[in-house]
Amino acid sequence: MSNFAAPEIKTFVAWDYVVFAALLLVCASIGVFFAVKERKKKTSKEFLVGGRQMTFGPIAFSLTTSFMSAVTVLGTPSEVYRYGASFVLFFLAYTLVILFTAELFLPVFYRSGITSTYEYLELRFNKIVRLAATLIYVVQTVLYTGIVVYAPSLALNQVTGFDLWGSVVATGVVCTFYCTLGGLKAVVWTDAVQMIVMVVGFLAVLIQGTIVNGGTTKVWETAYEGSRLNVFDFDVDPLRRHTFWTIVIGGTFTWLGIYGVNQSTIQRCISCKSERHAKLALYLNLLGLWIVLICATFCGLVMYSHYRSCDPWTADFISAPDQLMPYFVMDIFSSMPGVPGLFVACAFSGTLSTVAASINALATVTFEDLVKKGFPNLSEKMSTWISKGLCVLYGVLCTSMAAAASLLGGVVQASLSIHGMCGGPMLGLFTLGIVFPCANWKGAVGGLLTGITLAFWVGIGSFIYPAPSAKSIPLPLLTLNCTLANGTDALTTAPPTAAPDRPLLADTWYSLSYLYFSAVGCLGCAITGLLISFITGPKKGEDIPPVLIRPVCNLFCFWSKRLQALFWCGVRHDRVEVDFEKDVPKVIANQMETDDTFRNNTNQENKRQLSGYNPEEKSYTNMNRESRL
Repeated sequence: MSNFAAPEIKTFVAWDYVVFAALLLVCASIGVFFAVKERKKKTSKEFLVGGRQMTFGPIAFSLTTSFMSAVTVLGTPSEVYRYGASFVLFFLAYTLVILFTAELFLPVFYRSGITSTYEYLELRFNKIVRLAATLIYVVQTVLYTGIVVYAPSLALNQVTGFDLWGSVVATGVVCTFYCTLGGLKAVVWTDAVQMIVMVVGFLAVLIQGTIVNGGTTKVWETAYEGSRLNVFDFDVDPLRRHTFWTIVIGGTFTWLGIYGVNQSTIQRCISCKSERHAKLALYLNLLGLWIVLICATFCGLVMYSHYRSCDPWTADFISAPDQLMPYFVMDIFSSMPGVPGLFVACAFSGTLSTVAASINALATVTFEDLVKKGFPNLSEKMSTWISKGLCVLYGVLCTSMAAAASLLGGVVQASLSIHGMCGGPMLGLFTLGIVFPCANWKGAVGGLLTGITLAFWVGIGSFIYPAPSAKSIPLPLLTLNCTLANGTDALTTAPPTAAPDRPLLADTWYSLSYLYFSAVGCLGCAITGLLISFITGPKKGEDIPPVLIRPVCNLFCFWSKRLQALFWCGVRHDRVEVDFEKDVPKVIANQMETDDTFRNNTNQENKRQLSGYNPEEKSYTNMNRESRL
């Protein structure tokens, strides 16, 4: 029980519910609109990848909103409030991530004409690798989506009085509704609306919070006095939770696993009508990431200025740090009905976009990698209905998984830990395939198993044995101006308890910063994969279609064509335009795990969907037949 008397904080009123319900109604309406508008285009490709004719604007908004979820809206200001503004260094990590994604991974995925990123793994290795990666992705996405649904619902429930399971079910039902009706186009355009709502919500909190706390200068001075502006900490200790190196290096690995090889991201990029549009979408999305990050960081500083002498978490006014932001909103907007509803709409915009992206990507991966493999002769009408059925199935599953998310702690750390443990090994696997022609399927399988083992070992170990407080202790939080509860004479101090026994690895390996989980998985996968490939006999470069390999050596050997050709390891990058359609079926035919049905389908799909170089666009352009319907 708290030793302090909690101030009266109002809960939701009718106008707040009206504003929030309006957001849900708009999102559902977009699904209905595209269901009616696209009713004559009943192919599964139209449903799953928008006919591959999207432009860069809505895709950029969609990418930003999908990964700047309620985890960002609620979790990032709380991180800044407790640990300082070093979180803003993620702008460097985001920049590196977008560069690598746009210039290394995207060209390979786009030009190979795939729908699921895991199709690439079968073209490059075999279907064992593809199946393993698909299953890992499904587990990762369902777990992450559970956090995205549950965490904001819990935080908002306990502070605003907004019904917990009502918000969970509303999120699942609305997302499933517009995903199932409208497909990818509905998801993308709804995300664009939600991006606007998210930024408006942030700006409302920033403006009102700054006014209440005496202006920008006062907020800045208070943050400086409270050590919240100590951004650059160059300590190289990998056990420290957040330093310059953990955020820039570890954050790059973590977010590259989210952006560079994640189905949700790549599915949006390959839905663009040309590779140029896909790259523009990524770079414009980078601007969106910066805007949301800066807004969230400044919200944290404003919140600290407001509660600098009476911290509601330390005083037990709230039960979890992730409730700080909604508590702050209900505090400063208590006399402005409807505005708290706008903030809840802001938080749930992130949730809706992420859940919708996950449902759509899961349906795509399951249909392309599992259903079509077992039933290759499905009609287009049946394929579309199965895709919609998968959207419903995953909508129910992701909503149900929200119940398990309460065990995972803070939303930012929990979500990035899951992405690190699963996304890191996946990043290593795709890096093996795209960068190293010598890697074979045995190395890919061995590397993936090693990466998963290492990442889950350190991740689960850190969950059971949290890092010592010296490595992750929050900055000072005060309760000097909090009002003591009636009958409380003095603060009582709990007697010290004996420290529990910890294994030898608890203060070293298990205390590794959660941002390095992805790097551990990625490097473990790549290094082990290369070793196994060399031991078992490296793959011959001449057997690999050039479009499946990205010749990164060209950047470092730009002065010598001969040296570039040497590092191509036999891959004929000088004839990339003619090799793909001719060589992919031949390579697949040589893989003992791939059957005749898939070979024939791949040959037909590549002829129909292969991205062709358009001299006028100066870019690779989707040329599939369905896009012209």
